[in-house]
Amino acid sequence: MVLELIAGAVIVIAVVLVLWFVLSFNGFVQLKNRIENSWSQIDVQLKKRHDLVPNLVETVKGYAKHEKTTFKMVTEARAQIVKAQGIVKKAEAENMLTGALKSLFAVSEAYPDLKANKNFLMLQEELSAIESKIAYTRQFYNDTVLKYNTKRETLPDSIIASLLGLGKRDYFEVEEAAKGQVKVKF
Repeated sequence: MVLELIAGAVIVIAVVLVLWFVLSFNGFVQLKNRIENSWSQIDVQLKKRHDLVPNLVETVKGYAKHEKTTFKMVTEARAQIVKAQGIVKKAEAENMLTGALKSLFAVSEAYPDLKANKNFLMLQEELSAIESKIAYTRQFYNDTVLKYNTKRETLPDSIIASLLGLGKRDYFEVEEAAKGQVKVKF
């Protein structure tokens, strides 16, 4: 009778441990997939922005032929994004492009005809909408990374994470310089 109780308890404990392992593992899989999906969403918005930037630059170039430094910064920033590998490097490159775009919009201040140009206004509005979407997808990505990292570091899930070799995920962070408010009037 005692042996049967001990065997029953061992079986119950084993079932609970297996169930806990499966649930914890599945939770990590869901969070990993959400992180990958949210990064893909960021990539989609960044691609839209990259496709829009040359049109914006060409529109401004027509009005500001002597602003070569600004155009060079935008072009170089865009090239760095293409070369960037990994979340941290992509974030750095994106921050560089954000700063270059701020300079581009500042250049437009000197050209009243440009500020009134329909193509420029349309491109600027489209870029603004894309930037809002990028901000939202970055927030979603970082929220998901927070959940994953928290789960990975808290008991009892940290045991599963260490057994599976699950590493910490990086946030998509913005450089201090890119956090400043842009003072551009259109």
